Amino acid sequence: MSLATLHSRARLGVQAPPVTVEVHLSNGLPALNIVGMAETAVKESKDRVRSAIINSQFDFPSRRITINLAPADLPKGGGQFDLPIALGILIASGQLPADTCDSVEFLGELALNGDLRPVPGCLPAALAVGQLGRALICPETNAKEACLSESTRVLGGLSLLQVAAHLSGEKPIEPVLAGEGSSTSELGRSAADLRDVKGQAQAKRALEVAAAGNHHLLLFGPPGTGKSMLASRLPGLLPELEKSEAIEVACIQSLTRSTPLADYPARPFAAPHHTASAVSLVGGGSDPKPGEISLAHQGVLFLDELPEFQRRVLEVLREPLECGAIRISRASAQVDFPARFQLVAAMNPCPCGYHNDPTRKQRCQCSANDIQRYRNRISGPLLDRIDLHVPVLPLEKGELYSPAQGESSSQVRIRVTEARLKQFQRQGCCNAQLSPRQLQQLCPLNERQQQILEHAMLTLGFSARGLHRVIKVARTIADLNDDEQLAERHLIEALNYRNLDRQMDTSA
Repeated sequence: MSLATLHSRARLGVQAPPVTVEVHLSNGLPALNIVGMAETAVKESKDRVRSAIINSQFDFPSRRITINLAPADLPKGGGQFDLPIALGILIASGQLPADTCDSVEFLGELALNGDLRPVPGCLPAALAVGQLGRALICPETNAKEACLSESTRVLGGLSLLQVAAHLSGEKPIEPVLAGEGSSTSELGRSAADLRDVKGQAQAKRALEVAAAGNHHLLLFGPPGTGKSMLASRLPGLLPELEKSEAIEVACIQSLTRSTPLADYPARPFAAPHHTASAVSLVGGGSDPKPGEISLAHQGVLFLDELPEFQRRVLEVLREPLECGAIRISRASAQVDFPARFQLVAAMNPCPCGYHNDPTRKQRCQCSANDIQRYRNRISGPLLDRIDLHVPVLPLEKGELYSPAQGESSSQVRIRVTEARLKQFQRQGCCNAQLSPRQLQQLCPLNERQQQILEHAMLTLGFSARGLHRVIKVARTIADLNDDEQLAERHLIEALNYRNLDRQMDTSA
């Protein structure tokens, strides 16, 4: 037999489109050609495959070898086609049987000695394979990850020789059994408990409101007051991920990490440095990969020192904050990545950090123009999309050395989970994701409440979007208080979380 056909998977965002690997041996001068829109990493596989076959004690055919990766118009990159290409050559040259590959798909990069190395994107491929009722043979390092797809029969191989022995029936590979779900989420929660934060009652309450309604939060105040400490406690307040959500998170991490199950099934927490580029934040590249906002999907994206980020980098967050997804367009393809993250940002009140700090009045030498330029690094449209702006002030005398007080993260999480359950039962989503029509239906305002909001708009000068976000926050406060209807106290508390609007007058 001089023609072999095997099945594999490409990577296109979080999707794994099917790829048919066709290997044909013909007479002529010895050569190996790969066609089918293969990128550099795929074309280089010819050298890896040749060495792997020889070092696995097989014969590499001295014939003209043509390898076609179909469909031809689908970009193909990475080393995951090494294994099916090598097996195709062995089948086409008659060294392996051809009737054992119809119900199996193959993924894996080959070392020169024939060992199988892990490849990114194995979990999305396993999910797609399971939908067709096929088995998946992949590197043993990827096997536990692939087993998250419970409908897929996963076989983990150590080398080309072991996979060949399985296909020939000499020594079948036993299917890998899915392990028990890890308890890393509880370990992560106990390592960062809200009870460790001294004082800051308003900021803690804002953190609970943000967690309950999936609202974006901005913490501002002098250095060392606990902004980063508070932000790191937010994942511990969020409810456990549903099974489908955890799988979705693991699929994204599978594209960029060699060990995507390290934190499974905990909610992700991404904290890029302020020197991050726009591409690293939202994703991209010639072969588009997810950025920090996608790696924070269903979790928290923490941007410390927010004004220190380049303004053009921050502006790319505006659309994902609204729609919860990012589309990356390239000449060869359009790739969609989910990005339903919760933004938590922190900033100082001025360049030196001590403006209006009652404990260090003499240290701030920033002029009003300096402060305004510093705050203008954050555009109005971006600031408008952040629901809560909360000050984090220095602790009172003696608070730092007082014993731990207040509620633990687990106690707050109970209320947050109950509030979110009410939201999903009522409208099928968190309050932060309510559309204007849903907001009008679910949060009707009486005349007095409308007057309060109109006065606040005139006084604080925020937009209609900002007004809608105040109402959403008020709805979350009502859910936490187990109130069916919005009350004036809910709106007033929500307005008190728009502190940065009051702070824009730097001469105050």
